[in-house]
Amino acid sequence: MTKIRAAITSINGWVPDYILTNDELSKMVDTSDEWIITRTGIKERHILKGNGKGTSVLGTEAVKGLLKKTGISPKEIDLLICATVTPDMQFPATANIISDKAGLKNAFSYDLNAACSSYIYSLVTASKFIEAGNYKKIIVVGADKMSSIVDYSDRTTCVIFGDAGTATLLEPTTEDFGIKDAILRTDGSGMIHLHQKAGGSVRPASHETVDAKEHFIYQEGQAVFKFAVSNMADIAVEIMKKNGLKSEDIAWLVPHQANLRIVEATARRMGIRKDRVMINIQRYGNTTSATIPLCLWEWENQLKKGDNLILSAFGGGFTWGSIYLKWAYDPK
Repeated sequence: MTKIRAAITSINGWVPDYILTNDELSKMVDTSDEWIITRTGIKERHILKGNGKGTSVLGTEAVKGLLKKTGISPKEIDLLICATVTPDMQFPATANIISDKAGLKNAFSYDLNAACSSYIYSLVTASKFIEAGNYKKIIVVGADKMSSIVDYSDRTTCVIFGDAGTATLLEPTTEDFGIKDAILRTDGSGMIHLHQKAGGSVRPASHETVDAKEHFIYQEGQAVFKFAVSNMADIAVEIMKKNGLKSEDIAWLVPHQANLRIVEATARRMGIRKDRVMINIQRYGNTTSATIPLCLWEWENQLKKGDNLILSAFGGGFTWGSIYLKWAYDPK
């Protein structure tokens, strides 16, 4: 029996027009361009402005662009999974809202939250629907409006995050391309180091939680950095060894853009040259669920059919994972 794999057949990204620079941030908090670049590698980030605009705006624009780019009718899409940590609201799922706005009338849809590993987790989940043979066209949206949960008086977190939306099309293939393998991991004890304190069922929104600024990102930077450097690099090396891949076999490393130092440490551990690592953190910051697909979108014209790619991410939870995929199409 011929094996069916899920292949990425197109990808699209969308970012808001407004750009928040390091110089502008230095007027809001006690920081500087040099301080931010030295510690994170970030120079600017895009921010979604306007009342009533949430993550669904980012995702919808990315999906509409993808459909236009491919010439595919919205009615052909079977499933949409939205990877996000910043849903428009607790319910309905942001995926439902995006499906409605983009005209996906025949698709079922739901959200998936694994913090900064959400895209990796969603891509693997979507691939299983394809491999089962029941679905032909699936869109994975990676979108986050991180500015909605950032405290712009906290210089340790406000410099890191930006807003972006992406849409990845998955289709079946019987050729030797697509998602070949994946390793996903979780360590829930890491929750204490990175979380949002209020807004869930444990601490519902109240005057007390709002006054205490508990609806923003809480992060213990040094602890998260230490875990991210070791686990993101280790899991990338693990999937290479599992599939008999050497560093020279890898065309591109596509890492989660959390911090430039973490990206560089992962590449060194894998033995990957810097010119084979996708890095755009300087322009977008950490867009959480959108970082990896933003890289794929920006590098799409440089990717060649048959290229071996390693995708690697680390996020709150703690969650982390790596995907080995073989690129399925040449530049168009």
